[in-house]
Amino acid sequence: MATTPLLPDSRTEPDGSAVVRVLSYNIRSMRDDTDALARVIGACAPDLVLVQEAPRFFRWRKKLARLASASGLVTLSGGATAAGPAVLCSLRATVERTEDVLLPLTPGLHRRGFATVVVRFGGARLGVLSCHLSLAKDERYAQGGMLLDRLAGMGVEHAVAGGDVNERPDGRTFRRLGDSLTDCWAAAPWGGEYTSTPTEPHQRIDALFATEGVEVLGCGVPLDQPGVSEADLRAATDHLPVLAALRVPAVA
Repeated sequence: MATTPLLPDSRTEPDGSAVVRVLSYNIRSMRDDTDALARVIGACAPDLVLVQEAPRFFRWRKKLARLASASGLVTLSGGATAAGPAVLCSLRATVERTEDVLLPLTPGLHRRGFATVVVRFGGARLGVLSCHLSLAKDERYAQGGMLLDRLAGMGVEHAVAGGDVNERPDGRTFRRLGDSLTDCWAAAPWGGEYTSTPTEPHQRIDALFATEGVEVLGCGVPLDQPGVSEADLRAATDHLPVLAALRVPAVA
């Protein structure tokens, strides 16, 4: 029996606002147990999945599409074209536009990028950004600023950004994001806190952030939830997922 209360289900309210379930997950290029990965994602019943380390090489589109299909979702944007981040969505989402963004390349370091989309749920309009920030602290800090600039330039009032920050909450890039956006776990902690590693969770380096006006109903690692087993969480990849339920206001 689940010991952690369930997050609210997805729904559209009479006033046009929407409760949206958002999952952020580093899937390590699907090099682990993809059946376990699909079970975890599907059990979380997300409207949106912000993926990091999506497949980027041979037949990467087919691999990502198979994961989406096995999870009851469709591929929306990203993958190799965003250097790893991607966005999956349920058929509940009405897609307005997508854009994959490659960030400046620092010689000797991995290329990074953002997968971005604008979607609608009922009367609510939401910008979405999936990211995987650099391991190098100075580049990571600069990418944090680029993330904020990108959200500000999406032309939406409400947005959610998430991914593998590669830094703990006391780091300067994490703080930079939290100073401008709502750190969803800090606002409404639910489930587990730590996302790394699945076998020995001891640090929170994956997160979801929301803009002002988005109400966080709960956010955290989906432990003890129906269909999400400890065995699958350990087998799926080398990170734990972050799940949030957000209430997004209707467009005025």
